[in-house]
Amino acid sequence: MTAPNPVNSASLQQRWQAFSSTAVRWFHIYANWLISISWRRFIVLSLVLIVVVAMVHDIPPFTWRYSEQVEARPRVVVMPPKPPKAPKASKNAQAPKTPESANDVDVNVRIGKDGIRITPRGAADAASASASAASAAGPEIEIKLPPGMGGEAVREALQQARREIAEALQREQESLRERRAELEQAAREAEEARRQAQAAIEEMTREQDDDPPMRTRTRRMGIGDFLLQLSWAWVLASAVIKYTYKGRVQAEVKAAQATETAEAESLKRQVVEARMAAMQAQVEPHFLFNTLASIDHLIETDPARASTMQKNLIALLRASMPSMREATGNGSTGLRDLGRELSVIRPYLEILKVRMEERLVTDLQVPDGLLSAEFPPMMIQTLVENAIKHGLEPKAEGGSLQLKAEIVHGKLQVTVADTGLGFGKAATAGTGVGLANIRERLQLLYGPRATLTVAENQPSGTVVTITVPYKTVEGTPL
Repeated sequence: MTAPNPVNSASLQQRWQAFSSTAVRWFHIYANWLISISWRRFIVLSLVLIVVVAMVHDIPPFTWRYSEQVEARPRVVVMPPKPPKAPKASKNAQAPKTPESANDVDVNVRIGKDGIRITPRGAADAASASASAASAAGPEIEIKLPPGMGGEAVREALQQARREIAEALQREQESLRERRAELEQAAREAEEARRQAQAAIEEMTREQDDDPPMRTRTRRMGIGDFLLQLSWAWVLASAVIKYTYKGRVQAEVKAAQATETAEAESLKRQVVEARMAAMQAQVEPHFLFNTLASIDHLIETDPARASTMQKNLIALLRASMPSMREATGNGSTGLRDLGRELSVIRPYLEILKVRMEERLVTDLQVPDGLLSAEFPPMMIQTLVENAIKHGLEPKAEGGSLQLKAEIVHGKLQVTVADTGLGFGKAATAGTGVGLANIRERLQLLYGPRATLTVAENQPSGTVVTITVPYKTVEGTPL
């Protein structure tokens, strides 16, 4: 047994792959063209295709004719000869009965002035109708008696008539037997003629088989009928492809759009986090340097306050450094509890209260039951920093800052309100990048379920409110 050649197998596999890839590519091209046209145009093109195929399927090269020589065998029908017909009996004729003896003859005797008439029974009725019918009914005996003859003569005449009738019936029976023999002989002769005719036909058939005659026959061949059926199948398959492939393409488009949207959101999230990281890199060193300078000044003038300020700075750094890494690391948008956010805000406000002294008054209204609520990191810190930097510090007499958390209509609402100069009125007013970043992060995290509102405070200052869905850190919605 010869082993298969691996080179030929590899070549066949490569050819098959090339053919299949080409077929798939042309299929997608045709399917894309189908879904690009309307159903009305598709129906019109299908009708045109069917009409054209119906017009050309009987002409070359789709259909052709050719001639061939075939044997011409005549059709021989054997008809046996008809047997001879039996002679027809007269309507009024009746088969004579065979008497057992002369005394059993059934006759009618009529005695009149003309003499005595004796006829068989049944023929007497017909004899009264016509003379011809009377003669066909059977033998008839007429005896004429001379005038004045008595009863003895009548009896002798009757006996003589009986004898003559019996003899006539016997002659009739012999005639019937002769006719029957003639019919049987004719049937035998007809059967013999039929056998002879059959033998002659068989002999003729054998002679034709030895040298059969030939004739020319024209036949039609082609693929026209198949083309018409193929065109119908093509139209139906195209309709199915147009209907199903369009749904597949739409699904692929939706999937591509969803992927593109996810990538865009991921890129937007990374941009937002990069902005947050850049903002923190700009703000925190400034705040840190100012705090260190204040501690250095208080060490000489008020060591107790310097020590308190130093402890608050250490607490702030211990709480804020992990928060910054979690918020800005690898594009993370992880949520934390509200208590960890307050652990950063409290030391920050204490440090600022040391620096601003009586010019800053703070009010934190966060119930203990809300400390476990989820909240995006660094948003409250951004709002507090903006309130102090752009609202309270530029104001000569300072003011108050209120941080409040509550549940409103099933959502967590955090409000930062100050009594400073107001939004955008200070010389140190920012560009609004911080608030824009918060809005983008809320949109990425919650979509339309979260909001950020900025309003004026009375009698002065700004009120910024963040509203997010209320959930605990375990993720159980309340």
